[in-house]
Amino acid sequence: MSTIRTDRKILVVPLDWGLGHATRDIPLIHEMLNAGCQVFIAAEGKHAALLQQEFPQLTVLPLPGYRIQYAQKGKFFGLKIIQQIPKIYRAIQYEQRWLKKIVAEYQINAVISDNRFGLYHKKIPTVFITHQLLIKTPFGGWIERTLQKINYRFINKYSACWIPDFAGDNHLSGELAHPAQLPPHTTYIGCLSRFEPRNNVEKKYDLLVLISGPEPQRSNLEKMILDQIKSLQITALIVSGKPGTPQHEQIAPGVKQVNHLNASELNEAMLASDMVLSRSGYTTLMDLAKLNKKAILIPTPGQSEQVYLGEYLMEKGYFYSLPQEQFNLKTALEAASRFPFRSFHHDQDMFQYKKVVQEFVQSL
Repeated sequence: MSTIRTDRKILVVPLDWGLGHATRDIPLIHEMLNAGCQVFIAAEGKHAALLQQEFPQLTVLPLPGYRIQYAQKGKFFGLKIIQQIPKIYRAIQYEQRWLKKIVAEYQINAVISDNRFGLYHKKIPTVFITHQLLIKTPFGGWIERTLQKINYRFINKYSACWIPDFAGDNHLSGELAHPAQLPPHTTYIGCLSRFEPRNNVEKKYDLLVLISGPEPQRSNLEKMILDQIKSLQITALIVSGKPGTPQHEQIAPGVKQVNHLNASELNEAMLASDMVLSRSGYTTLMDLAKLNKKAILIPTPGQSEQVYLGEYLMEKGYFYSLPQEQFNLKTALEAASRFPFRSFHHDQDMFQYKKVVQEFVQSL
């Protein structure tokens, strides 16, 4: 039932860097629909497939992503990204031309851009969503400071900047979203997760493995897990992170692999698992925090943001983290069983974003 009656048309556009930007936009889209808005989505490939599956009634407009290519070896990750900056800049210029045309054609009233830099507009409100005000790189120092200045230059072209985290000391993103100086139009909107906690869910799995992220590292982690899990006496579900290609396979007694689960299925699987193993992608971390799950984090090699988050949150006691280069599943499970996990969300409002979205829609 809509809480606010409006005919506002809102365009939502996630970044094509893993599936996390698409999945974390799902609760925002639900809230806009609850407010009576007409929502359009712009995406391509697996991001479009995922959002079309979750919202079959919505129009998905084709828009090319940044199509970043990733290094085979983690140590070359940062260099590979830097080499593609000219391609990213050309994509941003294309976004600007595309947006002007789409706003006129569909009479769009507002844009929500999840970390895509070229979707600002002079005549309508535009929101930039990011948890990375400080962009981590393997090089640190002046390169990170320069990237932050460039980042802020783009963010300041938008009407508002929404940060999916909490203000104050109890937060998930560390210095990524809590730098010394914030953009002037910033709002912390809390934890963005499509999942809902429930009590007394029957346990089905000792371990839930969520394989995600860019290739080739997604496949590298998948191979490691499949090679090692067959010798363990555990019940486990492996979700391979490949939407649009349904497949179920029994890997070993008690161990099942699926290519993809929709939101409600994955919500149920997380609640029914004792332990989760995943990348330290930020959206996954918000999901884990929302459901108050224990987890083993394997940061994507070379991806400085994930490495930082894994180390930061392990130091906080929220999750157990180790590098892929040192990963052994049996050893990791034993170490995690001894780790003194702390609960993240003891005093947090996990629905803070709803008020922000409602106020935004009312302002249109």
